[in-house]
Amino acid sequence: MTQVLQFKATDRRFEAYGEGGQIARLVGPEVSSSMGAGVAKFDGCSIAWTVLYDELIVTLSGNFRLRVGDVVHDCAPGDVLWVPAQTALHYEGTGATVFYALSPVDWRAKAGL
Repeated sequence: MTQVLQFKATDRRFEAYGEGGQIARLVGPEVSSSMGAGVAKFDGCSIAWTVLYDELIVTLSGNFRLRVGDVVHDCAPGDVLWVPAQTALHYEGTGATVFYALSPVDWRAKAGL
């Protein structure tokens, strides 16, 4: 891709993610050969996952929590987390909206998913 893309909030389409989460994927392998990105919402849920990529998470609104074992990272708007690949975690939140970026974008193919 050699052009700038704009993703307007009014065009964003969220789909279910886990039990109680929502995700709007913005940048995937069809756009970038190196990184992915999107927006996710978490409200009253706890979604278990082991990240298969490095991930950067920026809390945009609400209260976002990232639970890693017994450690809870409690994030307010403007807080940023970096999560290394192979981290087992739970995405949680109360009215939380986050922006995320991840690398590599082709993590599914590399993991055989």
